[in-house]
Amino acid sequence: MIIMSEELTTKTDELSLDSQPTTVLSDKEEFTAKHPLNSKWTLWYTKPQTSSSESWHDLLKPVITFSSVEEFWGIYNSIPSANQLPMKSDYHLFKEGIKPEWEDEQNSKGGKWQHAFAKKSEQASQINELWLRGLLSVIGETIEDDEDEVNGIVLNIRSKATRIGIWTKDCNEEKLRPVGERFKKVLRLSDDHKVEFSSHDDEAKDKKIVL
Repeated sequence: MIIMSEELTTKTDELSLDSQPTTVLSDKEEFTAKHPLNSKWTLWYTKPQTSSSESWHDLLKPVITFSSVEEFWGIYNSIPSANQLPMKSDYHLFKEGIKPEWEDEQNSKGGKWQHAFAKKSEQASQINELWLRGLLSVIGETIEDDEDEVNGIVLNIRSKATRIGIWTKDCNEEKLRPVGERFKKVLRLSDDHKVEFSSHDDEAKDKKIVL
């Protein structure tokens, strides 16, 4: 499993920086060592619509693809945080080669786990941290064990709520439940707050799981 966040920081602190390669943890601009991820990931951004002539494809753009822990932190520290995004914009982080669209063949038979944070809720005030926890769980592949279900993670900024969702390959409930249970822990949700899975397929909208 990829070493992420606190674990990686601890291991780096145990080493002498004078005798080790410079990592992003010791210098965020000048680093020489990289810790590869198991998969390559592409960050996408959906900008707010400014004209009725703009289609979804006009709004959705790939930003950058990365393959290491250091590259992730470099990107994360250089883009607007979740609470700085404009209304009706989105971040999407998906495995390389998968578009954050229902029509993509790797998404078309799947769905998403999702939770909406009401704008004035306590959790909404922590959205930067919760979004980061979600990102790390996806690229570090701690959101699942052997299910191989997760294609990406999405952040939606809307007027009434901010949503975080995990997109999956299919709708196999046996595989989905472990992912949903771990997703709920990543978002630090209590038993009173639910995550809900729904299929992308309009014909299977009754395929819902609530945890």
